Amino acid sequence: MSWAGFKKSINRANTTLLQKTGQIERTVDHEFADEEARFKAFEKECATLQKSSKAYLDGIRGMASAQTRVADTIEIFYNAADRTSEGALAANAYKRAVEDLDHSVTRELDAPYRTAIMEPVGKLNAYFPTVTEHINKRNKKLLDYDAARSKLNKTLAKPSDDPTKLPRTQQEHDEAKEVFDLLNDQLIAELPQLLNLRVPYFDPSFEAMIRIQCKFAEEGYEKLSNIQRYFDDSVRDDYAAGQLDAQVEAVLQEMRELSICGAA
Repeated sequence: MSWAGFKKSINRANTTLLQKTGQIERTVDHEFADEEARFKAFEKECATLQKSSKAYLDGIRGMASAQTRVADTIEIFYNAADRTSEGALAANAYKRAVEDLDHSVTRELDAPYRTAIMEPVGKLNAYFPTVTEHINKRNKKLLDYDAARSKLNKTLAKPSDDPTKLPRTQQEHDEAKEVFDLLNDQLIAELPQLLNLRVPYFDPSFEAMIRIQCKFAEEGYEKLSNIQRYFDDSVRDDYAAGQLDAQVEAVLQEMRELSICGAA
């Protein structure tokens, strides 16, 4: 930081302190405060969206990998018992289906999802630091303006013997006000425009997200539906009627009756 910059920082810190003690009047701009609050909320929502978008993709990857591990274990169970059984055939078919789904995540979901959703969200978030920088600059110029106005008011209230002091103080005030007004007016005009553009900006990504999810769900349904032919048609009805729960409980009871599972 240059000496001039360091001096400005000291002066602004002093102005802030004097405002807190009521010695310098603080400018209150409700219109700007409302727009800044809306922008901060939008920035927070976009950060959450970026994080959640990544979490969704990671979750899909994790689900596909977990399915594959489950299929590996189920296949081992059934093949160890009887490779020719209907259950073993279903386990083999399930393993092939989830392996295809696992591969399709990388092949058909990962790249399009990154391109159509994660990258646009990331690019939008990349603009926010620049906007925040302009807001911070505006706030610093407001401190300069408040300090210059206070100095001018004091000079008017107590005229100096130096005839050049009042014109000089007036010029400092006018310049500080002009710089502040320029930044303030720009932000008040453009912050609402930025927020209003969020819907058309997100429209293509939102549509792509729905299409990508739909395609993945349809492909998963199609592959897993083919495995149903290995099961009796009554299985679904038995499940709805609660009979499968009773079958599971019956097998568990048989396990409990074994000596190695019984109470010591």
